Amino acid sequence: MSVWRPIRAEIAPVLSLSVPIVAGLSASSLLGITDSVMLAPLGPVPLAVVGLTGAALVIFLAAIWGLLSALSVRIGGAWGAGQGRRIPFILRNGLLLGLFAGLAGALGMGLVWFALPFLGQPDEVVAAAPAYWFWMSAFLVPFAVLTVFKSAFEAVGRPWLGTGFAFLAVLINVPLNYGLIWGIGPLPELGLTGAGVASFAAEALALAAAAAWWLRARSARRLRLRRPLSRAEIRATAVEGAPLGLMYVAETGAMAVATMLLGTFGTVALAGNQVALAIDGLLYMLPLGVAGAVAIRVAQADGAGARDRIRPVAFAALTIALGWLLVTALLLVLFARRMAGWITDDAAVAAVATAILLVIAPMLIADALQSTMLGALRGLSDTAYPAAVSTIAYWLVALPLGWLIAAPGGMGPAGIWAGFGLALAGAGILLFLRFLRRTALSPGAEPLQHGAA
Repeated sequence: MSVWRPIRAEIAPVLSLSVPIVAGLSASSLLGITDSVMLAPLGPVPLAVVGLTGAALVIFLAAIWGLLSALSVRIGGAWGAGQGRRIPFILRNGLLLGLFAGLAGALGMGLVWFALPFLGQPDEVVAAAPAYWFWMSAFLVPFAVLTVFKSAFEAVGRPWLGTGFAFLAVLINVPLNYGLIWGIGPLPELGLTGAGVASFAAEALALAAAAAWWLRARSARRLRLRRPLSRAEIRATAVEGAPLGLMYVAETGAMAVATMLLGTFGTVALAGNQVALAIDGLLYMLPLGVAGAVAIRVAQADGAGARDRIRPVAFAALTIALGWLLVTALLLVLFARRMAGWITDDAAVAAVATAILLVIAPMLIADALQSTMLGALRGLSDTAYPAAVSTIAYWLVALPLGWLIAAPGGMGPAGIWAGFGLALAGAGILLFLRFLRRTALSPGAEPLQHGAA
């Protein structure tokens, strides 16, 4: 049998799981976009509040998502092993962990509010922000619990179900946002506050719908079998997910610092960077979904004891991610200037964006290797080492190296992202070697999730 045949056999299953995950991620992004679009007519201050709140919110969203990402792996492993009665046990304890994570995130974001006056933010923005900030902090609670449901649905082969509930939040948010901002019909005119209320209410209603399906649907009977709450299970999930939560916070923080470093090159550099990252974010959605899919598929294969499938699953995911990003990298090289022109008609801003996009093009390939191998190792419940490698890559390599290339090296704003590309390439190679070592076990070995790292 050829080496390629088992890899080719895994491409369709990985891709079919990646697409709904990408759709779910897109739905989450649409909530923030809705606020920005609908508040724009109110002027720059409400938009600034949305931006400021979003900068803090994304850190807590990343931490919660990373922490709870262990659930899809644990449930996927049980699903692959045919341990159907263990799945509701993991889910019930995961729901409690999600509730705790959401409440902790809401409290943490509330505490950050008190630091704003000391961070040099404009007085008029801080004065307008309290109510919107409060509701977006509260948003973290239903977001976290809904993430648990989505993780479970993805791990048991029902990914579009979780995506459907994510889009339900968007469908509720759009009319509710408009009504509460402008006071349409019986709804009060709340302006900026209305956008926050709508986002919280939409996410809460989507969560209620997911919970109702879990509690009432005949096809969910096996997912709601009564199982005891267990401190040991909650602790095990938290210990497995915590390194990833910290890693995503570190990644988000490093991106924020990179933006600040770009700010030293002036307003045009900041604007050009925003244009470039908007394009990059769209192109990178599929590999992000692939990273989530490969974690679940690897966990399912490992749980089933099919260790001969683990490498083909990971290499199939890598084929998809690298194939997509090779094409997008070529498109960036050929059409970067035109793409930047779709977003801005300012020639100076477009020039900076073009320079950054040309650096991002090869960086995407390194990023695909790093994120896919991170997902594959997550599927083996190997999270501490990958998180440490990635965090070191962001903070001790990417940021200082990027600054050296950008400023003393004379490359300018694009040099910041050149440093990130080199750091991610190194991290990706280390994670790839780690994966090869973890999957090179002798016949008859225990499932890799339970083996020593």
